[in-house]
Amino acid sequence: MNKKLRIAGIIGALAVSAIILSSPSNIPPLPEPTSNQSGNEFVEVLATGLDKPWAIDFADNRVFITEKDGRIRVVDDGILFEEPLATFRTADVFGGGLLGIVTHPDFENNHFLYVYYTYEEYGILWNKVLRIKESENKLEDTTTIFDKIPGSKFNNGGVIKFGPDGMLYVATGIISDSSHGSQDLQSLEGKILRLNDDGSVPQDNPFSNSPVFSYGHRNPQGMTWDKEGNFFVTELGSTKNDEINLVIAGQNYGWPEQECSGKEGFVDAIMCYDPSIEPGGIVFYFGDKLSLENHIVMASLRGSNLYTLEITKDSLVSQKSILSGIGRIRDVNEGNDGYLYVITSNTDGKGFPASDDDKLVRILK
Repeated sequence: MNKKLRIAGIIGALAVSAIILSSPSNIPPLPEPTSNQSGNEFVEVLATGLDKPWAIDFADNRVFITEKDGRIRVVDDGILFEEPLATFRTADVFGGGLLGIVTHPDFENNHFLYVYYTYEEYGILWNKVLRIKESENKLEDTTTIFDKIPGSKFNNGGVIKFGPDGMLYVATGIISDSSHGSQDLQSLEGKILRLNDDGSVPQDNPFSNSPVFSYGHRNPQGMTWDKEGNFFVTELGSTKNDEINLVIAGQNYGWPEQECSGKEGFVDAIMCYDPSIEPGGIVFYFGDKLSLENHIVMASLRGSNLYTLEITKDSLVSQKSILSGIGRIRDVNEGNDGYLYVITSNTDGKGFPASDDDKLVRILK
């Protein structure tokens, strides 16, 4: 499918004035979405009928999409293949399943993809990272490169990205809100892990012989780096206090002792959302096809908007909506063509799906 869809609720990137935001301790209310009724076509729907999609990444002309129930779907030149690239037996839990996906920086030569997924073993939930080798949209080989990350019915993290240093970063969640595992450096709960591409531990990690890069996280949902290499992570709070954090090697981000800010010994969040907007994927835009140079773009689930953010090392300066009207937005990423791609999340059990949900959408302007 390769058709353009007009959506009344879409917000043009230049049509909405920026909202100036203050520190996490003094948060103004979120803006109400503003409709643009000019009839301009802003987006192109590339695929419909996706079932609980979670994350997207790219190689050549293809988009790889994870569906929470265990399938990797492929969209090639705007066509969604009926047969998945692979299907995994995942745990049937609300906040887990087949979650993050990322292609290897040298995918053109090695055809490696990496996925993060939740499984059950002898009644216990775990997460693992798999390296997949594909050939002509078919599964050729799989290797477990990292395993026994504690699993949860609700908070598995699951974001995986390659950083500008070529290392694989893996975001993990917590078992429960009563667990203090995120403060324990011997536990893999509530951490950002940093791995070599084969799952081994880099020698220059901040803690000797440990995969842990940072700790004190709750349920990370998005990761990105800007041009200067600053590392930003979005996190879900328990019922409020969603966060955007500037993540630095070896630092403690507080959960469960601190939410957002206020306690000595922990790193304060750059931004704290109260009430919750359920931030999802996040990406720094490097392309030149859209008027978003040097902006971070963030998906939101409960907020049902795609936002652009201006962030300094200390705070969020401004936030504005560039897309609404398609329901819950799970992930956003920049394609190889320089456009932004988003997936909706209306079939995840919290939304109100239309008959053709969920969708993969490309933002044209």
